[in-house]
Amino acid sequence: MGRAFEVRKAAMAKTAGAKTKVYSKYGKEIYVCAKNGGADPDTNLSLKRLMEKAKKDQVPGHVIDKAIDKAAGGAGEDFVPARYEGFGPGNCMVIVDCLTDNNNRTITDVRNCFTKTGAKIGAPGAVSHMFDHQAIFVFAGEDEDAVLEVLMEADVDVTEVEEEDGKITVYAPNTEFFKVKTALTDAYPEINFDAEEISWIPQTETDISEEDLPMFEKFMEMLNDCDDVQDVYHNANLPG
Repeated sequence: MGRAFEVRKAAMAKTAGAKTKVYSKYGKEIYVCAKNGGADPDTNLSLKRLMEKAKKDQVPGHVIDKAIDKAAGGAGEDFVPARYEGFGPGNCMVIVDCLTDNNNRTITDVRNCFTKTGAKIGAPGAVSHMFDHQAIFVFAGEDEDAVLEVLMEADVDVTEVEEEDGKITVYAPNTEFFKVKTALTDAYPEINFDAEEISWIPQTETDISEEDLPMFEKFMEMLNDCDDVQDVYHNANLPG
């Protein structure tokens, strides 16, 4: 499972685009989160998680503050989440999460990414049943049994704990995100997370051939160039 997560992270990093694009996506997501759940991160834990993630990705404080102030003021656009699923180049499974203020524009943009790369967009639920919606934490460590014991003592529902190359990766249902983080930070006050996020993890992988790779990369780049696309998840196992 860990390798699939790292492969996806590597693929996304490769096509993440300009910093301004990253700032824009975080700004939009923080705005929606603050507008729906309140602008105080102490009471809106989802907002707190987003802010910490944005800071870790080096999003400037003024970008975060502007999005929260905009939400608190009650003005601005009315963004809603939209999810599209389908099969990408090489028949890999893909989930595309968006935030949009214009559904017609968004579906047109996303559908173009599929059709122009020989991919096929599907109906809602077409592939998401083949992914697990997981909270993921990665940090330095070697004793996975001790970490599992800490989480079980805190009554956390853990999916898997694994150690590889001096890194511990904890997987848990997405609803357990804050319980996992609290348990780990309480047990290890000096802990520093390399990754802490909620993601869609594929249950199986699809090998992408050298022949399909250029089209897969074009597909990912096109999706990441769409203003409304926030995250792309896939089960592609890239060659090399």
